[in-house]
Amino acid sequence: MAKVSNASMPNIIEKVHSALGSVDEADPILDCSAAVLALLPSQPDPLIVLAHAKLHSYPFHSVPLCWRRLYTDASLAKALALIQRGIRHSCQDNGDEWIDEAVKVLDMTTIMAGSAGRVELIDQLLSALKDFLAEQLPPSGTKRRKTQPLPPSFPVSQSLPSTNVPAIRFPVQSSVAPSMHAFEAHMKTAQPLRITEAITHWPAMHERPWSSPAYLLDRTLGGRRLVPVEIGRSYTDNGWGQSIITFSEFMQRYVMLETADSSQLGYLAQHDLFSQVPSLRNDIAVPDYCYSTPPLSKILGSATGNRPPPPQLEEPLLNAWLGPAGTVSPLHTDPYHNILCQVVGKKYVRLYSPNETPKLYSKGVEDGGIDMSNTSEVDAEASCNTLDAEYPLFRQAAYVETILNEGECLYIPLGWWHYVRSLSVSFSVSFWWD
Repeated sequence: MAKVSNASMPNIIEKVHSALGSVDEADPILDCSAAVLALLPSQPDPLIVLAHAKLHSYPFHSVPLCWRRLYTDASLAKALALIQRGIRHSCQDNGDEWIDEAVKVLDMTTIMAGSAGRVELIDQLLSALKDFLAEQLPPSGTKRRKTQPLPPSFPVSQSLPSTNVPAIRFPVQSSVAPSMHAFEAHMKTAQPLRITEAITHWPAMHERPWSSPAYLLDRTLGGRRLVPVEIGRSYTDNGWGQSIITFSEFMQRYVMLETADSSQLGYLAQHDLFSQVPSLRNDIAVPDYCYSTPPLSKILGSATGNRPPPPQLEEPLLNAWLGPAGTVSPLHTDPYHNILCQVVGKKYVRLYSPNETPKLYSKGVEDGGIDMSNTSEVDAEASCNTLDAEYPLFRQAAYVETILNEGECLYIPLGWWHYVRSLSVSFSVSFWWD
């Protein structure tokens, strides 16, 4: 067995063992039967299958916490067994496939169960795996993972030709890093605002550049981390789907292409990447504007459709948006105020006031009872002939628009409809707050 020089690995293994072996009497996992919990140390696989089935038996927000806890702890037990076995045999040049599998197990519990009750523990275990991978495994070997070297930056040739970049006829109002007082005064107008020079200090823009594919792979444990990817141009298109794949596969298959292929686009969209990979969270900062107090709004209903009002946020809600040129967020509204920050590349954004809602053809409730009333039926950039034939009121709706460049932000007031299209490889962060 190879000697583990990095003390964090044996320490975290012991910490995980201790956590799995001593459950607090108030832990919701105890709501699972004693017979089920007795299998946890030695047979985690059937428990993962059981918990997975239970997670799909309820709407996501209604899943009893005991099943999320069972999925999480069974996954931890399985990952721990994989790691211990892999370390024992690491001196035999068996490669790093065991790390791939352990990371997959841990990421699936994050994606499926939110790492219920074990967020910090799972992050520590993944950090220890990253250190072990860097320090213990040989730099070369017949069974070591082979990856294509990535260029130092994203392919600029993927940017769409100028004919596909809209001319801005009705520009969004713009301001250079407004003060908090000026921003709050602007919020009272209930109008969007393009903000420049407010995030140029972010490490993601400079010393820890998100424009570097190699840096992003390093932050995602050599690209092993799993991410949910939307397959297709837009979630309103026929044939659209979702897949969970490694970050490396996502980059190679969808992002690093020399030319954007509209028939097969992949988009890491509206994903809480920063709780999954906290090191990326350290590369950015919540804009101060997100701590302002919005004026009282009378348009919450138009932002949420027929759904109940969204829960009040204690802290701003962050989501990542990463993909190639041509990815689209169809015309929709958000349930909160939003600041969209552009870190890499550029996007075209078109916005419509809530007053224009009657002309925007919201979807309503679809088959299966899914309320899509916050999404328009209209492809905002369809041909005039198509729009006039199918949605005769749409082109009468007034709008404003902008091209959001690297280092710029866009304030989107609650209830405003917005359509977004990537004009190049693009990495954005949205901040929702109320």
